[in-house]
Amino acid sequence: MTDDALVIFTPSGKRGRFPRGTSVLTAARQLGVDLDSVCGGRGICSKCQITPGYGEFPKHGVTVAADALTEWNAVEDRYKSRRGMIDGRRLGCQARIQGDVVIDVPPESQVHKQVIRKSATARAITMDPATRALYVEVAEPDMHDPSGDFQRLAAALRDQWQVAAVEAPLTVMKKLQPVLRKGEWKVTVILFRDHRGGPAQVLDILPGFDEGPLLGLAIDLGSTTIAAHLTDLRDGAVLASSGLMNPQIRFGEDLMSRVSYAMMNPGGDAEMTGAVRLALNSLAQSIAAEAGADPARIYETVIVCNPVMHHLLLGIDPVELGQAPFALATSDSLSLAARELDFTVLNPNARAYLLPCIAGHVGADAAAVALSEEPDKSDDMVLIVDVGTNAELLCGNKARVLACSSPTGPAFEGAQISSGQRAAPGAIERVEIDPATKEPRFKVIGCDLWSDDPGFATATQQTGVTGICGSGIIEVLAEMRMAGILDASGLIGSAEQVGTWRCEPEGRTHAYLLHDGTLQGGPRITVTQGDVRAIQLAKSALYAGARLLMDELGIDRVDRVVLAGAFGAHISPKHAMVLGMIPDVPLNRVFSAGNAAGTGARIALCNIAARSAIEATVHAIHKVETAIEPRFQEHFVAANAIPHAVDPFPELARVVTLPDVGFNTGGAGEGGRRRRRG
Repeated sequence: MTDDALVIFTPSGKRGRFPRGTSVLTAARQLGVDLDSVCGGRGICSKCQITPGYGEFPKHGVTVAADALTEWNAVEDRYKSRRGMIDGRRLGCQARIQGDVVIDVPPESQVHKQVIRKSATARAITMDPATRALYVEVAEPDMHDPSGDFQRLAAALRDQWQVAAVEAPLTVMKKLQPVLRKGEWKVTVILFRDHRGGPAQVLDILPGFDEGPLLGLAIDLGSTTIAAHLTDLRDGAVLASSGLMNPQIRFGEDLMSRVSYAMMNPGGDAEMTGAVRLALNSLAQSIAAEAGADPARIYETVIVCNPVMHHLLLGIDPVELGQAPFALATSDSLSLAARELDFTVLNPNARAYLLPCIAGHVGADAAAVALSEEPDKSDDMVLIVDVGTNAELLCGNKARVLACSSPTGPAFEGAQISSGQRAAPGAIERVEIDPATKEPRFKVIGCDLWSDDPGFATATQQTGVTGICGSGIIEVLAEMRMAGILDASGLIGSAEQVGTWRCEPEGRTHAYLLHDGTLQGGPRITVTQGDVRAIQLAKSALYAGARLLMDELGIDRVDRVVLAGAFGAHISPKHAMVLGMIPDVPLNRVFSAGNAAGTGARIALCNIAARSAIEATVHAIHKVETAIEPRFQEHFVAANAIPHAVDPFPELARVVTLPDVGFNTGGAGEGGRRRRRG
């Protein structure tokens, strides 16, 4: 048995064994991990910062000891003392591997910055935010009127803006008198009113008539990706959108892995809470910088997330969500001071609002989708699918709406895929395969040319072709099925069976070579049998969840399918249906909602009445629990076939003819025998 140490990098999921004493930077380079360095490993540039994880990692099958890396050295100490470095970080060029270890590469250490596919979707919103800027003229103090400055400010708000009651924290009280006098008793009050009533809260007070930014932050806190939209609370305009990978990935790629980490590692929940809160601060700072704004002008944030992320953000141990009956600590919405979430880069008095959760595994993100897409007001039967590491589904119409979650895992987002990666420049996102020649062509993020177009090599010289993102893996598998490279059971045929040298033997199975960049110093990008199985498991869970909701409603078909999330904007309906990700409907009845959860968060940020509305709506949505429903397993097994073993797809058959091929599982070297499916 090898004495080499196992090194696993997140969020890429790339892993390999290396001799003890190898630097983390060297291991990253050999695996093709996106870890920056410009100083040649001398500990000067600090771009190779990494975060090691310690303890039990059941998902990866490793236990990381405290001495998995060499001790903190003088180079790191000198850098931190001079320029600062976040606690827990190491320099990849200085830390050397001593044992099995899980290494997280933070966004700022990645060469190719992530492309946020959960961009803001254009939406008309009636502006009536909970946080407003009100200009008032305050009566000056008078020897004959013993009232305090704050009491006269409150009276001005009551007389000039009909604000019945108001209160202010000590931080505002401390600056109240100098600001009033600087503004000559004319001030702008940043006022927050809770939709459930009670006194309005003064978040800030500024001298004179202030026309500076009044900003809010809508956050979609996903298991894999965190997306944020910096929003002008005066007119609802999105000033900037940005995002990053959720750093909790190093503790587990899916939600149950993170629950397991909390169960098996004392203090593990607090560790994950700290990681995500740090990421939120970093994201708020970077998005404000992108917009040229001061983060202290961000007065409110609305956050939507699934139940496990909800609990970990709040600092609540998620252990109860890992076992039936999947009890939430609270399912109601929450309105609290942002500082309670350690959201320190925002205004010191900023508020945070978390939408309500629907049930144990259907969270505030699903509630945000319901707020955005309004299935409860639909005349036709609609299925809304928000695809992510944990997929949420809503199905129904104005008579009744059901919801469920399906544990699809991170494969749709490029994780658990041999050549998979996050959405970044150089990642393959579109694929076409010629059914006759079996030759592929593709597009990468950051380039509008196809790979067989003149000038493609020059256009991608800077980024290269680096891997496959989630939309790319969906398209390549669907194209392989349509070209007869993949059979209905999900088997990849041999070169002899398929008729192309691109089908290569790999143990007792085969892989399809999509791109060979080795001559240019790039990677060989293949689709392996393991990749196919990972997507089959994910799409089967998704389809089974949809069928379960349809069973509960007593229907065999839906009238309309809405794809939400990154897939809503980047996956073609045809490819999704070829794989059997969604039920059969006419392709012109499949619509994109973009980042519906993010849109719902923006609606709640910009319209106070929307908060009351969604709080009432979630009580009317019935949750179907996939984890304990026997029919879910039946649907899951049938959905393993591509597109499906039992359900007919007549609408798909109108536009696509799938080859009737079948391959056996003979050894790769044997070539296998071709068989026909009866």
